[in-house]
Amino acid sequence: MNTQVTDVQAVEVIVVGAGGAGLTLATELALAGVPAVVLDRLPGRNLQSRAGAIQPRTAEMLALRGLLDDALGRSVDYQLAGGHFAGLPVPLDYAAWDTRYPHPVLLPQDQLEAVLEDRLTALGGRVLREHRMTGLQQDADGVTVTVSAPDGERSVRGRYLVACDGAHSTVRKIVGAAFPGQAATVRMATADLMLTGAVDESTSGHISSRIHTSPEGHFAMIIPLANGLQKLIFSGPRTALAERDAPVTAEEVREVLRATHGGTLDVAEIRYASRFSDASRQLEHYRHGRVFFAGDSAHIHSPAGGQGLNLGVQDAFNLGWKLAAVLRGEVGEELLDTYQTERHPVAARVLALTRAQGVVMGPQRDGGVGELRDVLTDLLRLPEANRYMAGVMSGLDLCLPSPDAAPHPLLGLRMPDLDLVAADGERLRFSDLTRAGGGVLLDLTGAPLAAAAPWADRVTCVRARAESGAAGAEAILVRPDGYVSWAGGAGLTETLTRWFGPAGRAGEAG
Repeated sequence: MNTQVTDVQAVEVIVVGAGGAGLTLATELALAGVPAVVLDRLPGRNLQSRAGAIQPRTAEMLALRGLLDDALGRSVDYQLAGGHFAGLPVPLDYAAWDTRYPHPVLLPQDQLEAVLEDRLTALGGRVLREHRMTGLQQDADGVTVTVSAPDGERSVRGRYLVACDGAHSTVRKIVGAAFPGQAATVRMATADLMLTGAVDESTSGHISSRIHTSPEGHFAMIIPLANGLQKLIFSGPRTALAERDAPVTAEEVREVLRATHGGTLDVAEIRYASRFSDASRQLEHYRHGRVFFAGDSAHIHSPAGGQGLNLGVQDAFNLGWKLAAVLRGEVGEELLDTYQTERHPVAARVLALTRAQGVVMGPQRDGGVGELRDVLTDLLRLPEANRYMAGVMSGLDLCLPSPDAAPHPLLGLRMPDLDLVAADGERLRFSDLTRAGGGVLLDLTGAPLAAAAPWADRVTCVRARAESGAAGAEAILVRPDGYVSWAGGAGLTETLTRWFGPAGRAGEAG
């Protein structure tokens, strides 16, 4: 899709970067009817697999918008035996968190981006390829960017801009946003390639069985992709010294494979390859005036544990509906402050976890690292410790503040995808009620909640009976991103006002 920018002189939101975070955000805005445009410097989608898995919480969020079936249809036919922490040989039991998707889904990043862009196109959204942002100015009313396109340079104006342009964000540099953290200590590479020899053809098992190291400091993890391709994540003495932009060579890969697999594997073809590091940095503030940051432009870390893509997609799910509500005049700008308060701590925790995993996961075994691995392995075999780490690694344990609502065990947590029977007898799941991207008030008692009527244009009220669970709640108010903001008792009016604006017709918010 390559539309010229001349017909986009003014939009509500400019999204810079067409990766997982940018496409998720643009799709959420399009679903809400908010005009946005995505600018991307590349001529087409990056076809390297890059991030290779979506965690259970990301799968649940895709299901909220009816995107998961398409994603599963593009996934790799490999049944991961639970999650992992630092590649230790103990599967993390995601089923302990009552999810329909208790395993990571092997979905290469390029395939997730295809799912998102297809939906964005169907909703009338646009990705402008080969459109590189070169300048940015903001004022009290909006943001103007300078764009270098194939047919020249021009300006695009938006009320807000969201930077989703990756670890080396141009927007971040232009804005001058500080990006504190830790510099790289380990350099690694990843390649989508064809291998010959004794390739592991199994289609199930735990990720720990695919990690191989050598006494000389080599590391290799091989994961199957589609059509005979393999994804190799590796490091070694040669890789550690390579410049970031240096090409990944077949001989460099062979050296690692010889050290970790003996003479059983060889390189037939390298399709795509890139380098990365364990640098760990995070913006102090995700908002700079009318510019927001999401995904790798806001935080970078090592890929240990497979959380990076998921973190960015979930950033976008959090920010998208809030931007849309403000731009539609339903609620005041103060709602946007909750993006920082809710998402910054999540990324900070992921950065800490990935640094810890880097120590445990590396090929070194001196300095007590081997003993630390043994201790952590034993701990993760304990059910409570396993459940805790499963919740952290999957994103299923996140609890968001909802200060106006009465206490309840569900409050702030993700809404379970309950099996429901609607008032007319239709059987459905809760996720079937969220496809339009709005709030949902689920009435499980059959008694109409008259107090919510003034918000009917922003919150869908559904009377249904739960066939399973619901933690004793008689009614549940769920935000557009799938988190419970009220679950019975006092505070319904206050909670509706906080998240969806004042009572009355949409567009009258101050």
